[in-house]
Amino acid sequence: MDEVKEECGIVAVISKNKSPVAPAVYRAMIGVQHRGQDAAGMVLYNGSFYKKRGTGLVAEVIQKEDLGQPHWAGIGHTRYPTTETATLKDVQPSTSGSLSVAHNGHITNYQEIRNGLEEKKYVFEGTVDSEAILYLITDKLREGAALKGAVLHAMEKLDGAYSVVGIYDRKIFVFRDPHGIRPLTYGEDENSIIFCSESTGLDMNLVPYSGSIQPGELAIIDENGKMEKETLLDRGARHCMFEYVYFSRPDSIINGKLVEQVRKELGKQLAEEAPVEADLIIPVPDTSRSAALGFARETGVEYTEGIIKNRYIGRTFIMPDQESRKKAVRMKVNPIKQLIQGKRIVLFDDSIVRGTTMKEIVRMLRNCGPKEIHLRITCPPIISPCFYGIDMPTYDELIANNKTIEEIRDFFGVDSLHYISLEGLKKAVGKNSCFGCVTGRYVTPAAEKKAKEKRDPHG
Repeated sequence: MDEVKEECGIVAVISKNKSPVAPAVYRAMIGVQHRGQDAAGMVLYNGSFYKKRGTGLVAEVIQKEDLGQPHWAGIGHTRYPTTETATLKDVQPSTSGSLSVAHNGHITNYQEIRNGLEEKKYVFEGTVDSEAILYLITDKLREGAALKGAVLHAMEKLDGAYSVVGIYDRKIFVFRDPHGIRPLTYGEDENSIIFCSESTGLDMNLVPYSGSIQPGELAIIDENGKMEKETLLDRGARHCMFEYVYFSRPDSIINGKLVEQVRKELGKQLAEEAPVEADLIIPVPDTSRSAALGFARETGVEYTEGIIKNRYIGRTFIMPDQESRKKAVRMKVNPIKQLIQGKRIVLFDDSIVRGTTMKEIVRMLRNCGPKEIHLRITCPPIISPCFYGIDMPTYDELIANNKTIEEIRDFFGVDSLHYISLEGLKKAVGKNSCFGCVTGRYVTPAAEKKAKEKRDPHG
């Protein structure tokens, strides 16, 4: 319900027979549009660069003349900024000379990296992390290193989450951070090789899924479509659990798992942990549907679409004050009173961050006259911010960091509240995941340091 946001989605396409790739890049960007709706950019290549960037949706930025370009390789990016507005200088891909890159994630030690590069006279156009990656690679290339050595140099310097797509020296290249925190999938057919944040970008092009780029792995594809892959720096997989819980589309395959199946397993796990006598299971649209179905199948309680979402209302967080945000929630979702009245309801959602949206939804349901409302959440209490690419609030704004579960139950006004356990979450998404936002323990040193600073800003 728009309480947290992913930063971006990335794609890369190369044609094996030098055919134009702009339409395929465009379709793949549409496939990851849900990961960022405020800006989009595309860089095409056929010996020289063709660049198009702008604010807005992919279909608003990429025009007919862009799709008609003859270039045989390209990368694309959809952006959600952590600030309220997107400016052109921060729209990816980032380009310098013969190198262009785009990334998904967040460089936790960005300021330190930037300071060092500025001392070397690199000029930053904006504040986007991809420029730091761009210049780290450029710096090593200027010293005479091959692309592989330049990427390894960047991996050794960077702390955080980053899946990267790039173009250099008549080649496409892609790599993931040593923990593989953010997803990066790929597929191949007789005509092209496509990389994208989620497999939905492949589906848009009818290209079969081949697998995922592994943690710390670099793939380089030459102009003839020959791909070479090598793991440069593997520090152990720690995939973001929130990709499964909330961000990724249910029809996506990420890290070898179908998101729809993972979410149903989350619901099944909640049914085992917190069963309840009820008449109806109602998901908060959209991302909790699959988990609610898993809960329904396990318990035998009827599943129904008791809350209808208006898809033509903008995000609630841009409203100027709390009362306006409450009204925006009422415009965005509408409960079906005739289904709810007199019933014992299990209300399902994927996560609770600030809690303001959930409180308003419960209030709306109470106005429909249910007998009981039982709230089930497929993510454990979020107690810490994310430093790996999720626009997560500060410690002070996180409701689970300031209230006990019983206090949260009282705040919402529900009859019972149960979050999935950490062990239940691990069972569904895999133990080789990042759980920093629910444990307060992070997988990289800079994130641990930043968390400590934010918890105790006065040291």
